[in-house]
Amino acid sequence: MNNVRSALSRARLPIIAVAVTYLISVTIGIGMVHSGNQSALSYRDNVVSKAQTGAVLTQEHRLIQGLADFGGNSFGAAVDTVLGFGVVLPFPSVLYRGWVGGIVSVDSNHTSRLIHLRKAAYYFSVVLLQLLGYSLAAGAGIRAGLSVFRARPKNAGFMWYRVPKDVLHDILRIYALVLPILLIASLWEFLSPWN
Repeated sequence: MNNVRSALSRARLPIIAVAVTYLISVTIGIGMVHSGNQSALSYRDNVVSKAQTGAVLTQEHRLIQGLADFGGNSFGAAVDTVLGFGVVLPFPSVLYRGWVGGIVSVDSNHTSRLIHLRKAAYYFSVVLLQLLGYSLAAGAGIRAGLSVFRARPKNAGFMWYRVPKDVLHDILRIYALVLPILLIASLWEFLSPWN
């Protein structure tokens, strides 16, 4: 556990930068749909409609839906980590994913999920768990990308990337948190009685 804490400490600034970006974009999405912005509401309807006909929601059992969602989220987190090697490359997907997380704060009737305490608690718990997992994953990748600029060849994990081995180990340590967090988020989203 100390190794995980140390890895988080070393990657804290990129993780915080990603988390703040997520919070800002979620807030913008929430503000847009709650102010009645027709573009955001239409986009919300389109995104939800596509999700309802996608592979995850067409599964018969909620546990299978949750596990399929976890698989998709894990893939998205891995992509963010790899994009993080380019330092700024994950931020467009971070902004988009956060904004989408914000615009789904209204239901299909465009009624706020935030008016009732249980619905609001459910919504925020799912969003925060997902964004925490994604923030950790992208932050770990960004830290790796930043390390490339400081790496010495004798310390390189892969010569062509010049990523220090300890940074690669830190990514694995951080993923020891990312994957369970994303699994909990997906299972909670699909198995919660408040869903």
